[in-house]
Amino acid sequence: MDFSLNEEQRRWLDEAQHFAQEVLLPHSLKRDQIEGAFEPWDWDIIKAGSKIGFRTFAVPKELGGHGADFVTQGLVMAALAKADSAMSKAFSQNWKWSHLIAQFCTKDQKDRFLTPFLADDTYVIGSASTEPNSGSDNRYPPDDKNAGFRLKAERESADGDWILNGDKCFIANGSVGKLFFINARSDFSVNAREGTTVFMVPLTTPGFRIGKIFNKAGWRFYQNAELICDNARLPHANVVGEPHKGQKVRSGVAAEFSDFELAANALGICDAAVECGMQFAKKEKRGGKALYEHQLVQLKVHEMRMLTETLRSYVMRAAWDMDNKVHGSLSPVLVMAYSTDVLQRVTRLNLEVHGALGASGAGSGMIDARAQKLVRDGIIWTHLAGDNTQRLKAVRRMSF
Repeated sequence: MDFSLNEEQRRWLDEAQHFAQEVLLPHSLKRDQIEGAFEPWDWDIIKAGSKIGFRTFAVPKELGGHGADFVTQGLVMAALAKADSAMSKAFSQNWKWSHLIAQFCTKDQKDRFLTPFLADDTYVIGSASTEPNSGSDNRYPPDDKNAGFRLKAERESADGDWILNGDKCFIANGSVGKLFFINARSDFSVNAREGTTVFMVPLTTPGFRIGKIFNKAGWRFYQNAELICDNARLPHANVVGEPHKGQKVRSGVAAEFSDFELAANALGICDAAVECGMQFAKKEKRGGKALYEHQLVQLKVHEMRMLTETLRSYVMRAAWDMDNKVHGSLSPVLVMAYSTDVLQRVTRLNLEVHGALGASGAGSGMIDARAQKLVRDGIIWTHLAGDNTQRLKAVRRMSF
């Protein structure tokens, strides 16, 4: 398995590293330290990245995008996340639904939604699954008719519009999106797998509005909001795939990308933590010598680097499996579970290295702001798109 990069991959990696260093990093702490739900967002950053291609990165070339493969996507996500994880996610969130549009949407839907997405630097996309009373049970238990989505979709007549009623919460790009893929329960007589329909819901849909915008411990730049459907009216032409067959739409590459995306993002945070810890350990002195010369600090920094490099290998393996359509591969799912543990360990070790500046009582009593931010961003992974217990259910796909 050869992970050497081709010319195009190196070009995109260089582009991402330059953009991360010159545009994202100078604004990262400033945006993070704004305590407000929408206020940390900055459209200028999105516009700048969009002009380079980071918003439309995954749209196939034949549809007008850049058609980046998964290895390239992983490289770019990690490079951007090294500067700011939340900003990286604001771009890559669009890639997930680019895959879905290309795979499942009709020509009419591509004309109506993909065309303006490609043309508008402020056109971002979200997906709505989580509800106030429906989260992990969207995955388990699979055969319980009372589990899963509760937002209701009814069709007025056999050839009429659909009416949606209910709430979604913690929705990605919720306060800034122009288009949402909303999972709705269209048949309550069967389980959610057999009774869910996916709708394309533009922001301008009658009866559809944005509710509360959530503040978070980490990922402050990234927007999560409540979506409210109050007799939201949609034409049948906005159904993705077939009615009641939403599970098919949410499977395959579109589903696996979600876990892979988060693992690649976690890798970028780990890279930042290793660099942050190493720079601090070389600069600070204790007992007349650099902090790095103390064996305990050496052990912490070396463990951080070891864990980060193992995660990098797993992320690249997952990307390779997806690019090569390896049948039955669990890597895209399990790498997310692994990244959660690695990310939270690495960012905590970095904070411990910095602890001499604050927690131990030395210095100003303030932990380094960047080291602290990396920990807060890492906390998000604890319950991001489900938890590791839910994610490890993937082992049931293995043959023993």
